Amino acid sequence: MNELALPTSHLRWLPYIVAATFFMEYLDTTVIATALPQMAHSFRVGPNDLSLGMTAYMLTLAIFIPASGWVADRCGSRTVFLSAVLVFTGASVLCGLSQSVPEFTAARLVQGIGGAMMVPVGRLIVVRSTEKGRLMKAISTITWPAIVAPVIGPPVGGFITTYASWRWIFLLNVPFGIAVLAVIALIVPNLRDSGRRPLDLVGLILFALSLTGVQYGAELASQVDREPWIAAAIFATGLAVGGIAFWHVQRHPHPILDVSMLKIPTFSVTVVTGSLTRIGIGAVPYLMPLLFQIGFGMSAFDSGLLLLASALGNLGMKAFTTRLLRRFGFRRVSIVDVIVAGIFTVLCGMLMPDSPLAWVLVVVFVYGAARSMQFSTLATLAYADVPQSRMTSANTLWSSAWQMTNGLGIAFGAVALRAAMSLRVTNARHVFTLMDFRLAFAAAGVLTMLSVAGYFSLAKDAGESVGGGSRRPAC
Repeated sequence: MNELALPTSHLRWLPYIVAATFFMEYLDTTVIATALPQMAHSFRVGPNDLSLGMTAYMLTLAIFIPASGWVADRCGSRTVFLSAVLVFTGASVLCGLSQSVPEFTAARLVQGIGGAMMVPVGRLIVVRSTEKGRLMKAISTITWPAIVAPVIGPPVGGFITTYASWRWIFLLNVPFGIAVLAVIALIVPNLRDSGRRPLDLVGLILFALSLTGVQYGAELASQVDREPWIAAAIFATGLAVGGIAFWHVQRHPHPILDVSMLKIPTFSVTVVTGSLTRIGIGAVPYLMPLLFQIGFGMSAFDSGLLLLASALGNLGMKAFTTRLLRRFGFRRVSIVDVIVAGIFTVLCGMLMPDSPLAWVLVVVFVYGAARSMQFSTLATLAYADVPQSRMTSANTLWSSAWQMTNGLGIAFGAVALRAAMSLRVTNARHVFTLMDFRLAFAAAGVLTMLSVAGYFSLAKDAGESVGGGSRRPAC
């Protein structure tokens, strides 16, 4: 399967290389939101007119991620990973040089193709090249960009657009991408499947339509100036097509997404239960900047400084993730941590403009730490009991679920905030109040805590193959 025999010391660098590309992709996705006003002014359009470029990227990911595993097996993982980084970097240049909305939208479409292959294939390289005993540390390394980027993205984007130009958000990817390309060519192995399975084109189209409908419907539902019934219809259509796709792949000999992977208990929990958790926790990075800026009346820069406490919690927890999982096991850590994450999500909504700064920092910090712990736990447990021969199938399905729930987390926060606002009888229906934020955070926290039921189904020794709970104290 490996066309290139590499020293073990080289393979240990793989998680860091993949993490670097993940950070480039996730940061690029999150910083752009703060640059929209400046971009709109540059293109001489309204900020809403740029939503097409944002949506184009999201939908491209939904379309191409399900095909990532098949392409990697057919062409070789290093070849695809290298090409994806090259496409993403080149498209970043096109984004930065765009002079109109159509040009920017076209560039984002190309960038989405690169991102759809870069993130899943990068993760696939790590899980197929890493021994189970070292998988926990490797997964922890590659998940930190997805955890930190949504938190530090807004302040970074605000700094760039304030003191430079929005174009640098994309152009800064160039030197970074070139450096990563050179390292990939030297270190990353070219893994491929010896069996050339045919492409399940029908399944690919069905899942692409389903993910597109779900993501786009959720996106529309989050916009206060859109008709909710249209968003609901698109979302429901996406779910219905997803049901047809699920029925199709169960009967196909070489499905584009192998849903039989859900028969593995540990993998199933990370996909099904984990999706609910990620949606609840994922609403906070959307809600928190709005709370500080609209609810507290803070500037974007000051709000960003407070959000850095969450980033510190994310990074600080990384030093303890492996130790806690080895000491207490995946089941116990998942149950306790998801409850903590839910409670502190609710507490985020209870913050007031006159709350002591120390208390605000503590709440935001603990939320960030709990978020980091839960995401790392889910990402590692997903592959604990997956046979090496089925890693591609597991990774493709997991990446598709991850992408869908990322978008749904933001949409859930926006819909909850919109729903809370609609409960009030007032003429200023488009002005959010502190009570609106309190209800939205409460909804996200309750959803997060409700997902705890799924973690109770885990076996007490779940994840022992990757070191979870393997170092229990002597009686």
